[in-house]
Amino acid sequence: MRAGSNRYDALRSPAVAGRFYPRAPAELRRDVVRLLAAAPVQVARRPKALVVPHAGYVYSGPIAASAYAQLRAPGPPVTRVVLLGPAHHVPVAGLALPEASRFLTPLGEVPVDGTLAERLLRLPQVTRSAAAHALEHSLEVQLPFLQVQLEDFTLLPLAFGRASARDVAEVLEAAWGGEETLIVISTDLSHYLEAGEAKVLDERTARAVVALDGGAIEPEQACGQQGLAGLLLAARARGLVCRLLDLRSSGDTAGDPDSVVGYGAFALGPPEGATDDREAAAQETDGRAADAAEHQRRGRILIGLARQAIGALHGGPEPERPAGEPWLEAPRACFVSLHEDGALRGCIGATQARAPLYDELIHCARAAAVEDPRFEPVAEAELPRLEIEVSVLTPLEPVPVAGDGEAEALAALRPGVDGILLEAAGRRAVFIPAMWEELPDPAEFLGHLRRKAGLPQRWVPGTRLQRFTAELYREEGREAGREGARP
Repeated sequence: MRAGSNRYDALRSPAVAGRFYPRAPAELRRDVVRLLAAAPVQVARRPKALVVPHAGYVYSGPIAASAYAQLRAPGPPVTRVVLLGPAHHVPVAGLALPEASRFLTPLGEVPVDGTLAERLLRLPQVTRSAAAHALEHSLEVQLPFLQVQLEDFTLLPLAFGRASARDVAEVLEAAWGGEETLIVISTDLSHYLEAGEAKVLDERTARAVVALDGGAIEPEQACGQQGLAGLLLAARARGLVCRLLDLRSSGDTAGDPDSVVGYGAFALGPPEGATDDREAAAQETDGRAADAAEHQRRGRILIGLARQAIGALHGGPEPERPAGEPWLEAPRACFVSLHEDGALRGCIGATQARAPLYDELIHCARAAAVEDPRFEPVAEAELPRLEIEVSVLTPLEPVPVAGDGEAEALAALRPGVDGILLEAAGRRAVFIPAMWEELPDPAEFLGHLRRKAGLPQRWVPGTRLQRFTAELYREEGREAGREGARP
C-alpha cells in the first residue's frame, strides 16, 4: 500500500470482520471478487464519486459491488479515497477524522492520508475522534472492495454526526482533488419497513439523488442523509450528473421481506455531453481531430527516436532528446515491436514505468533489436525493412477475478481494450492490447497467454491478472494486420 504521512502512528483494527464480512483473507477476497465479477460496468468513464450501502455483505454486498464495479471503467488510476459514513455508536459534532495512521482489514493495511487530514483540520467542523471510528462499520465494510479494486491508495476516512449538508460539502470541496481522488459516501436507505412500502420510499429517494436534490431527502430515508446531501450539493456546484446503478433491499438478497433495509448504489461524474447540441457536437468533432493530429505527431516523434536508437547500434547518429515535449519526460511504461516482411522480428517492453518515457523508449527499442531471446540481433542490412510499433502503457490495475474462476476472468476481460499481465505458479506473460487483432476471442486470448507463460491449458489456482491499456503508434502507411506479428 502507498505510504501515508500522519503523526498519529496508530492502527485502527477491524471491528466487524467475521460478522459483516469474512475474517479469513482468502475467503474475503474470493467473496469480494465474485461480487464484483457479477456486477456490470454501466458508465463510460470512471466516476468521481460513489454512493454505497454499508450492511453485512450477505445483505448489501451485491448492491455495493454494483457501485465499485464502475471503477473498472476507463480513467486515470485512483490513488486517494475520501470516505464518509455516519457514526452509529458515539455522538459526533461535525465530521471526525481518526487518531490512526493506518486502517487494517484482513486484506492488509490502508494508510491514512495524513497531509490531507491536517489540511482538513483547519475547518471548524472537522475534529479527531478515535471513539467515532473504533467500532464504526459504515466505513470499514467499504475497505475490502477498495482494496480489491484499487490495491494502492491512501484513505481519508471521516465519520459524521451532527453536520449540515453545507458542512459536508465544504469538507468535500477541500478534499476534492483531481481524477486521482475518489469520493465515497456510505449510506443505507429506508429501515425496517415492509418490502413493498420500502420499495416505494427508496424509489422516491433514488429520484431525489439522481436529481441532485439533497433537500428532498429526509433522515428516515437514508441513515447517512447528511453525507449524501452534502455530496449532492457539491456535485450540483461542480456540474456533475448522477446515475442510479442498483436499488434493492435486504428482502431481495437475504432478509425477511416483512422488515427490510433499503440499499442504493449511485455513480456521479461529469456529463458525457449532449449529442443533439450542434455547437457541442462541432466542438467534440474538432477536439477529436486535434487529438488525432496530436497522436500522429507524437507517433512520428516516437517512431523516429526508436529508429535512430536502433540505427545508432550500427554506427548511426545517436538520438537527441527533443526539447519542448514534456510528455516524453513523464514516467511511462512502453513496448517496442519490430516487424520485417509482416513477421515479428523482436519485441521488448515493461509493464511498469521505470524511467521517463524518452529513456524507456530508447532502452526498449535497442533491446527489441538485439536482446529478444527469440531472434538473432537485427543486422544493419535489415534496418530499411524494419517496421516499428510503439505501445505506451497506462498503469497496471487488478482484474477482479477469483483465483480459481476462469469464467470470471473471461467475463472481466475487455476485448480490444485490455493488455493483460498473467502471473501463476511463479511464471508470467504479457499481451499488449494489439494482440486482440489476432486473438479476438477471450478464451483463445487467455489460452495463448497461458501458453506463452509455459502454463498448462487450464486455469491454475492462484492465477493473478492485471490489466492496462495502451496508446498504439504505428509508422504511417504501414499495413495494420500482420500474421504472427504480436509478442
